[in-house]
Amino acid sequence: MNKIGKILQNCRKERGLQQQDVSKALDGYGIHVGFSAVSAWERGVAVPNTEQFLALCRIYGITDIYNKFIGGHNPDDPLSDLNDDGKKKALDYIRLLNISGEYRIKEGTVIAPFRTLPVYLLPVSAGTGDFLDSDDYDLINVGNEVPDSASFGVRIHGDSMEPRFVNGQIVWVQQTQDLCSGDIGVFYLDGNSYCKVLQNDQSGQSLSSLNSDKYSPIHITVNSDFKVFGKVVG
Repeated sequence: MNKIGKILQNCRKERGLQQQDVSKALDGYGIHVGFSAVSAWERGVAVPNTEQFLALCRIYGITDIYNKFIGGHNPDDPLSDLNDDGKKKALDYIRLLNISGEYRIKEGTVIAPFRTLPVYLLPVSAGTGDFLDSDDYDLINVGNEVPDSASFGVRIHGDSMEPRFVNGQIVWVQQTQDLCSGDIGVFYLDGNSYCKVLQNDQSGQSLSSLNSDKYSPIHITVNSDFKVFGKVVG
């Protein structure tokens, strides 16, 4: 474990990267970890999982994983028994096979998987407290354009969330009550449903619009009938 960590550390330094740089680069592979995780891997107190390890190899430009981390003869590499001249001839022949086109893998059409999510017909800012218990929705097929975390969709009514969300647009929502200040969510407040930004500060709790020049915050009091339906994720 320490050997793997030391190799990863050396590869990072050879690339001129800081641990923070690696953390940001991993975001591009859908892996969200802090630089402290990178540090733990390098110090040998933790080991990256398979997905994380392969992403690190891509970031560091490691193409021969066996030789880099194990070393010696790779029994699964048909070129490992050849000298440099033999390897060159084998690679030249592979290049000729690719150029011919006759032996290349035929690429098929990948059909994106679909899943079905409810889209409620009653737009936010005109909803009720029974919003998620309503049967008034359409089931529609969605693909990769909708985040995996989405539980349902709602349509925006009005211009209070412009320019990010416009009138009639569907926003996708993860059903949860755990929101932080600054999160965009779908809420019920005193008879209406809203898509707003949740704000918590010294003055209390409120729902704010992105179009703040036109719309003032809606304050939530101790007497308000308030619910969180979920967090907007797309």
